[in-house]
Amino acid sequence: MLVILPPSETKRSGGAGAFDPGRLRFADELTTFRSRVRDALETLSRDEEAAAKALKLGVKNRGELAHNRQLGESGVMPAIERYTGVLYDALDVATLDASSRSWLDRHVAVQSALFGIIGAGDEIPAYRLSASSRLPDLAMPLKRLWSTAHAEIPWADAQSFVLDLRSKDYGALAPLPAGLGWSVQVAQRGPEGEMRALNHFNKAAKGDLVRRLAQSQAAIDDVDAFLAWGAEAGLELGVRADERTLMLVTDLGAPGARQLPQADAG
Repeated sequence: MLVILPPSETKRSGGAGAFDPGRLRFADELTTFRSRVRDALETLSRDEEAAAKALKLGVKNRGELAHNRQLGESGVMPAIERYTGVLYDALDVATLDASSRSWLDRHVAVQSALFGIIGAGDEIPAYRLSASSRLPDLAMPLKRLWSTAHAEIPWADAQSFVLDLRSKDYGALAPLPAGLGWSVQVAQRGPEGEMRALNHFNKAAKGDLVRRLAQSQAAIDDVDAFLAWGAEAGLELGVRADERTLMLVTDLGAPGARQLPQADAG
């Protein structure tokens, strides 16, 4: 099983050691493209005004440009610890035990705008770049560059079942081959039984889902096994008939709703 997460705009600062791009997942396929994006980002970030505009930074977060100018020296930490925000707060990796953390390292990847697909345990520096950013030195959108780069990845050899939790913008950076991935739509059941999709609040449910997978040491190789695991975990999961999309019905994170019980810290 491979779970692909989106990154987050917010990231934890700090870390230790030098950044080594050769140790990132899919180094053979992506290192050249990673170097191109990194060089373009570093060049842009030397001009504070141009970078602030291109990266949509306000006065309060312009200091994040310093990260982009120190990618090799600012220290690294595992990607699953670097990213913060609603999804990663719900995942709460710091409170997972060693076996759960090992599961994440083996089964979870993150779609980065700077590095492409990386493993949960891959050590990366702090940076500021989003999927919609434009880097003048690339002369093309990140979507075009990364979709070309990821076409070389041996997806079929990566894992037998791929759970794609990325947003549309980040999914477009590395489209999965037809018939491989399953996306997840998070919905809340209304008082009359009607369903409504959750937007911002779907991130908490996705983080909680991955936490439960890690804690259970789930061994899943197809969608039927995933649905069976969900039923055993007490989750309401279903398959949409018209597309390769799974429906997760939850109140977790929804405004004014009851909170589902968290999985044990293990």
